[in-house]
Amino acid sequence: MRRSQKQTKVKPWKAVLVLLLISMCSLLLWGCAIEPEALKNRLVVPLDSDIKTFNPVLYNDAYSAIAIGYTLTGLISENQITSEVEPELAEKWEFQQDGKQLIFTLRPNLKWSDGEPLTVDDVLFTYQDILFNEKIPSGSRDVLRVGQSGTLPKVEKLDDRRVSFLLSESFAPALRTIGGIGILPKHVFAPTLIENPNSKKLKFLETWTLNTPVNQLVGSGAYIIQEYRPSERIIYKPNPYYWKKGVPNIEKLVMQIVESPDTALLRFRSRELDMYRLRGEDFQLLKRFEKRDNYKIYNAGPATGQAFIMFNLNKGKNPKTNEPFVDPIKSKWFNDVNFRRAVAYALNREAMITNLSRGLAQTQNSPISIPSPYFLPPEKGLKVYDYQPEKSKEILLQAGYKYSNDGNSNDGNSAPQLLDPQNNPVRFTLMAPAGGRVLLGAQIKSDLEKIGMKIDFNPVDFRIITDKLDNSKQWDATLLGFTGGAEPNSAINLWATDGDSHMFNKGPVGDEKPFEGREVADWEKKIHSLMIQGAQELDEVKRKAIYAEYQQLVQEQLPLIHLTVPLYLVAIRDRVENVQPSSLAGSTGVSGALWNVEQLKLKS
Repeated sequence: MRRSQKQTKVKPWKAVLVLLLISMCSLLLWGCAIEPEALKNRLVVPLDSDIKTFNPVLYNDAYSAIAIGYTLTGLISENQITSEVEPELAEKWEFQQDGKQLIFTLRPNLKWSDGEPLTVDDVLFTYQDILFNEKIPSGSRDVLRVGQSGTLPKVEKLDDRRVSFLLSESFAPALRTIGGIGILPKHVFAPTLIENPNSKKLKFLETWTLNTPVNQLVGSGAYIIQEYRPSERIIYKPNPYYWKKGVPNIEKLVMQIVESPDTALLRFRSRELDMYRLRGEDFQLLKRFEKRDNYKIYNAGPATGQAFIMFNLNKGKNPKTNEPFVDPIKSKWFNDVNFRRAVAYALNREAMITNLSRGLAQTQNSPISIPSPYFLPPEKGLKVYDYQPEKSKEILLQAGYKYSNDGNSNDGNSAPQLLDPQNNPVRFTLMAPAGGRVLLGAQIKSDLEKIGMKIDFNPVDFRIITDKLDNSKQWDATLLGFTGGAEPNSAINLWATDGDSHMFNKGPVGDEKPFEGREVADWEKKIHSLMIQGAQELDEVKRKAIYAEYQQLVQEQLPLIHLTVPLYLVAIRDRVENVQPSSLAGSTGVSGALWNVEQLKLKS
């Protein structure tokens, strides 16, 4: 905006008032109703937690995945409404050798966001040098393994635009799995594949951290990151070299980091946010003002995300201290399937749906998302755990647990103290991410205390939880969730016994030494085997039968005790056009409404 050359005297009190108003607008940060013309074409959405890294290989949380996802693309993409595979960096693909060879043909003249050519060499580098590199921890490597032997595809450059993936055997999810992984820029990452002389680790592991200037981040997606302020926001601008010409339509995508759902709700109602993922308790309030405040609530059906309790089953010892990861007394409880089944029967899921989700949710009894075609519903035999606290107590008593004679509860809400067969009081710590899962954690604590367990409920920052799961491995139980999806094999890194995300019994990763005392149960091996069989089977009927057996085994052994899954409800301002929310696109925050972000438009 240009200044007027005409000089006008301003009274002191008016000047102070003007300065105060300017300061208020700055503090509100996007919430001021008076906004510059240049900032009108922006979409402002919430992100439920801060991110951990910009490195697209090293993240293991949904929030970093979301933040990075708009900046990188794979060889193919998937339409989240039709589930059809669509061309992305590759303009076409074909299977040869009875489905064991997959050939992609790249689009001509592709470029990275810094203007450098994007070629077949980048594809080879992504797979051969990064994803298949055992010195780099990556869940994607587990997803790409084929067969019982766990062989990785053989990648070969056929010519300047064609790349071949040769598989050792049939692999049903090959196209979506191989084609959907984001390709990385070789010219940026190749120099990082040397050891840091101080840490003796690859420099890649210290590349693209949150301290990296955002102008050094290179991508191929619709957007690139323009600004990042920790715990505040991420701002994106269009990638000038994105292969789809004329998009994205929105000049600024702003992700406000808002960890409190209550704060996010207030910001949406005050028009600071253009989208908001509803909790059950928000529905009646927001529905009442839907027309007045110019937004629409979309219902995309059951979310693909899952909430569950998980106990630490790791019997191993920390190789640095020789101390067990879990107190041996607690470890004995957690590794007792009777204990886990008692917990499952003690949880009042219907109360969770009624009280926490206001009826806008349903029970989740499977590691496969409800919208997936491979989901085994209870009416077809899936084992479920209804709320039966008396049955919980019966299971515990039959397993040798007992109750203290003195009782210690006169409030009628909890039972006498539960003791294990060695007379140790059953007490453990339950972690949960601070924010959206606190009320759920509080109810779980109440439910378990009614059968005599003492729960130290500890809501903490999500990054603290992931650090304990991945690094220290010293934790008792946690309340957590996964994003889910249609393809069961996408969870192989959770169920592979040596998988990067096998969190309930995490093994060594990368150059870590084996953990003394760690045991892998037969049922863990069986689940891993079923996942491999499911990926090998091309017949859809047989494939569904294999995944049905897998779901039953998970429900019998309960490494994850599933809780409830909400309906995917998202409120979106009327000024946002072309929205097609989908729970299959992701159930973390508003991600399910942004899968086609490059096609979204804003009304003037």
